[in-house]
Amino acid sequence: MKAVTVDTQRRIKRLLDVVVSLTALVLLSPVLALAAVLIRLRLGKPVLFTQQRTGRAGRPFTVYKLRTMTDERDEHGAPLPDGERCKGIGLLLRRASIDELPQLVNVLKGELSLVGPRPLLPRYDPWYTERERLRFEVSPGITGLAQIHGRNGLAWNERLELDVVYVTNWSLWLELRIIAGTIRTVLTGAGVARDPSAQMLDLDRERMGT
Repeated sequence: MKAVTVDTQRRIKRLLDVVVSLTALVLLSPVLALAAVLIRLRLGKPVLFTQQRTGRAGRPFTVYKLRTMTDERDEHGAPLPDGERCKGIGLLLRRASIDELPQLVNVLKGELSLVGPRPLLPRYDPWYTERERLRFEVSPGITGLAQIHGRNGLAWNERLELDVVYVTNWSLWLELRIIAGTIRTVLTGAGVARDPSAQMLDLDRERMGT
């Protein structure tokens, strides 16, 4: 049997992205609607959290998530640490990964894939090594190798190296393995951090040595 070319596999990957995202958005629309109502009642406006991230070929885009944190501030007007603002319904949504569901819209728009390196903040762009910049050769993803091998518990070097491993060893088989691993991770809630910044420095601060 003739081997399936990489180009054909990538077309299949995009088709899977669209079909799975559309199906999930339809089937999970009641969950999203309920989550939106609870966020509006418990956390207030806005229901959606948006943020600029860097995508394929270094192009910026806006990622969508459900809001999981309150707007509580200290006596000086500064936001409280993430761990103190992510609680109640927000923590529940984060542990169940329901807050990630709006990113399916990013997938339909072609800005994200279901699987790929997680899109990171634009301010991190100058701090990647030449090898780590291979992450920009593919579309970023909702989940990836790092998310099934420790998630927020991984150090930056480990996390970014797993992104490179994904890019350089990509196949549909690897894609399916990551999706299966993600389902297990979501069901067990493994690796979810209420406040990731409490576990590790931001990438730019770590590599600046501050």
